[in-house]
Amino acid sequence: MALKYAGIELEHREIELRNKPQSMLLVSPKGTVPVLCVDGLILDQSLDIMRWALQQSDPDHWGKVDELIAQAWIEKNDGPFKVLLDQYKYPNRYSEQSPEFNPELVLHAAIELMLQPMESALQTGQYLMGNKLTWIDIAIFPFIRQFSMVNPQQFEGLPFSLVKQWLNHHIESELFHSVMHKHPSWIDE
Repeated sequence: MALKYAGIELEHREIELRNKPQSMLLVSPKGTVPVLCVDGLILDQSLDIMRWALQQSDPDHWGKVDELIAQAWIEKNDGPFKVLLDQYKYPNRYSEQSPEFNPELVLHAAIELMLQPMESALQTGQYLMGNKLTWIDIAIFPFIRQFSMVNPQQFEGLPFSLVKQWLNHHIESELFHSVMHKHPSWIDE
């Protein structure tokens, strides 16, 4: 979404993670996605790609944020919330590893860690950092979208109307729809 917003033209290569092409592994041996290759520059972290794109072009000033608050959101999202999201999405993996694993406790922890603070932040503005869309919203949105899709009925029953409104705003946005095209898997020739 940041690349599209910044007007960066690119060749998209869809990677099938079970069958990673050699060309991808040559530029990024860790074999994870996304990977952005530009004139010898290799970026293989989503946040690095977002930051790079915004350095190229940032017409609506997504990058102008309070860095301390932004970093707190990102650390919370990319650290403990990602762990809880995986546990919430794949409870069978975790219950096999640990008999005392409790999906309800995972849900409660995710709510306390992320959804409640988001709801509070959204009471003072339309977006997480106030009344202006920033890269923080774009970075966190995919994870909240995944969370909502695990059990849509349960998510709808949660008392977070502002988070749901924020999420729907992003899901229905022209920017989101402009990047959600299916691409065939890349195969090296």
